[in-house]
Amino acid sequence: MVSPIDIQKALSGIDYPATKDDVVKHAQSQGGSEEVVDALKGIDDQEYDTPAAVSKAVFD
Repeated sequence: MVSPIDIQKALSGIDYPATKDDVVKHAQSQGGSEEVVDALKGIDDQEYDTPAAVSKAVFD
């Protein structure tokens, strides 16, 4: 199971605000696990302002 720490590691260095596509592409380029990338692909297609907003989208 993916953890919030895994998500934040995969998004390290991303510039916010970021769209869902930006978040997924960044995680892939950072070597995020398939599980992390799949979790990010499941978030709503919107713009995210902070790492916490992305985590909330994944885990809520």
